[in-house]
This record gives sequence, structure tokens and C-alpha cells, in this order.
Amino acid sequence: MKTYTGGFYYSIRKVVIFMPIAAPTINMTATGANIKALIKTKGLRVTDVQTILGFNTPQAIFKWMRGDAMPSVDNMVILAHLLDVTIDEILIID
Repeated sequence: MKTYTGGFYYSIRKVVIFMPIAAPTINMTATGANIKALIKTKGLRVTDVQTILGFNTPQAIFKWMRGDAMPSVDNMVILAHLLDVTIDEILIID
């Protein structure tokens, strides 16, 4: 059984050559610091973001800001809209 771990497959005369590619990774610490800075730049408080996202407590947002966790995709979309940036402008990729 072959395992595909990322990269491109090339077929040359029925010979398959696998060339791995470097997968981009999210720098969680830098992304967290970026989320914190974007919230501050927009003039929002953590409790404002908490209310808009419908969270009972702000702990998840603090985890994002520390880089301990990342927002789910749906929360990332809302956060990008709230901060008037694209998701690419929130994420810091290594």
C-alpha cells in the first residue's frame, strides 16, 4: 500500500516518481500575536470579540492570542470579516 504524504506524482513511461514538497506550516505563536495586534488595531476588546462570536467566556480568544490554539475555520472567517482583513492576513506561515 502506498502512502501519499504530500508532493507531486509524475508518470514517465509507466514509472512513477514521487517528488516530496515542503508543506507550509502555521506559526501559531506569531499568528496569535498577529490576532492580538489586529484586534487592538481595530479598537476592539476581547469581550467584544467574545460577544460577536457568541462565546460564553473569552478563554478561547486568549488561547488564540497566546498561540496555544487556532480558531476553527468558521470562526476564522468571522474574525477576518470582523477585523476587515483576509484570512491570509491573519495567518503567519513558516
